[in-house]
Amino acid sequence: MRFTRTHTARATAAVVVAVPLALGALTSQSHAQDASPSPSGPFGSGCSALSQKADTAKDKVVEAAAAYPQLSQLVAAVVRAQLSGTLDGKPAVTIFAPNQQAFQNVQASQLSSLLGDQGQLKKVLTYHVVDKQITPNQLSKGSFTTVEGSKLTTSGSGTDFKVNDKANIVCGNIKAANATIYVVDAVLQPPS
Repeated sequence: MRFTRTHTARATAAVVVAVPLALGALTSQSHAQDASPSPSGPFGSGCSALSQKADTAKDKVVEAAAAYPQLSQLVAAVVRAQLSGTLDGKPAVTIFAPNQQAFQNVQASQLSSLLGDQGQLKKVLTYHVVDKQITPNQLSKGSFTTVEGSKLTTSGSGTDFKVNDKANIVCGNIKAANATIYVVDAVLQPPS
């Protein structure tokens, strides 16, 4: 078979058209793979630090949180604010639960003042609670009304999320009988 200039030009044109089309297909496939699916179970770098004692999926939220040593200060604050019955009595809630480090980052005088004022303590703690279960899919650009009455926002993707652009979710999507728990590394403050 003899190639002429016409055959060569046609073959070159076919390659010039085919290569960008093939590259375009590869690009769209790589973008599809880049989109991280939402996690279906617990996620986050801080999950190993929680050292869960038992499966908490059948426990009400306060008992579930008490199973995690990293949430002991939060549980003590909930008990002090007399919110255990309120939280356990709700059918479906989401808790943005400050861990030990979050409480350690609050100035000692502010923490002492907060723990000594039951009304203010309730206000701060209920700002961490949303009266519905929030899935990881809803965290990327979320805006939620808290039990306290103010809004909080969530942002991020994959397994990297923030609350109010301040607190990192270090371990998320922990299940309790009536709640989903997202452990955060800061104590959230309701707007004044």
